[in-house]
Amino acid sequence: MPLLGPGAVLGVLGGGQLGAMFTRAALQLGYRVAVWDPDLDAPAHRFASRSFSAAFSDASAYRDFSQLVSAVTLEWENVPASLCEQLSQVCPVRPSAAVLRVIQDRIDQKQFLQAQGLPVPSFSVVPDPAQLAGVVQAFGRAVICKTATAGYDGKGQWVIRQPADLAEVEAALRAMGLAGGPAGARWIVESMVDYVRELSVLVVRSATGEHRLYPVVENRHEAGILRMSVAPAMVSPEVAAQAQKLALRAVEALDGIGVFCVELFQLRGDGLLINEVAPRPHNSGHYTLDACAVSQFEQQVRVLCGMPLGEVRLLSPAVMVNLIGHEVEPVMSSAGCRDLLTIPGAELHLYGKRTVRPGRKMGHVTFLAESADEAANRASQFMKVLAR
Repeated sequence: MPLLGPGAVLGVLGGGQLGAMFTRAALQLGYRVAVWDPDLDAPAHRFASRSFSAAFSDASAYRDFSQLVSAVTLEWENVPASLCEQLSQVCPVRPSAAVLRVIQDRIDQKQFLQAQGLPVPSFSVVPDPAQLAGVVQAFGRAVICKTATAGYDGKGQWVIRQPADLAEVEAALRAMGLAGGPAGARWIVESMVDYVRELSVLVVRSATGEHRLYPVVENRHEAGILRMSVAPAMVSPEVAAQAQKLALRAVEALDGIGVFCVELFQLRGDGLLINEVAPRPHNSGHYTLDACAVSQFEQQVRVLCGMPLGEVRLLSPAVMVNLIGHEVEPVMSSAGCRDLLTIPGAELHLYGKRTVRPGRKMGHVTFLAESADEAANRASQFMKVLAR
């Protein structure tokens, strides 16, 4: 692939906060960005050199977009793989449609990783709601049922701890079908993992196979939504090295080009299982904006343009806290913003979303400090305020 220098127009499919952060990183390096997102209020539209708000299936928008851009990336794995494949006929698309097709279906993804000899939680496929009870019974313990496609931040997921939970989940699956869900809908049932920590690793890989591995991060979730990320994770050097090794193996097996986040479970006894792979920058990597020599979003620009990959050096321990739903409102007041910025090392990022909804990520705060413990203390101080 030829180098794309500053001035080239880069395309991004999806205009949420990840698309906005990519766009800002590209603008900083002198590129122009065309954002395609059907949502007129998507944050990235406000930074774009050119905006497209038609449906992804719109032929006219496709023609204009494809003639304008020199390379394309994405901010969300659920953009149409067929669109990415079509665009790849006219310019580089990173990651590829082939990678997306594996990632977009949780069953295909788990089966692919398992076939590569990579460790994943035990799972079974549920092709029909009537088979759910039999699949769950075979596990003999608590499980989690997920939609095979779509679903994020805890949506499209149900925990089944006892037989009494089955009826409600089976009814939910049937309702999805009656509501016009995707033809041939499937679900995946996974064993509930008795883990010590949830970890993630950002992997950056170029078209030549060059790669960078960011530090291992510990993630803490609430109701299926990422609440906090701690960088670096407080794990042994051996666990950190193994997590990075597994993450790189997964991305190499996919022949992935771009920025990827590999989520893992650390088990008791320090074993590791891969939970999921995201083919894009990730919420758990937002700390890189403030705490690393080169952020995950600048890396996304560099990979897309064929430029050298940047350093992944951690300049400071960091803890990132998401602002979810109405939590953002106190921070957006004059007094609340002042109080937050009084905390040493606090870096506020607001996404500019006009509508506040429960469970919606509205922004984040990164706390920097000389030690991970001090960063965690500052984050805890802030979270106590949020809980009031």
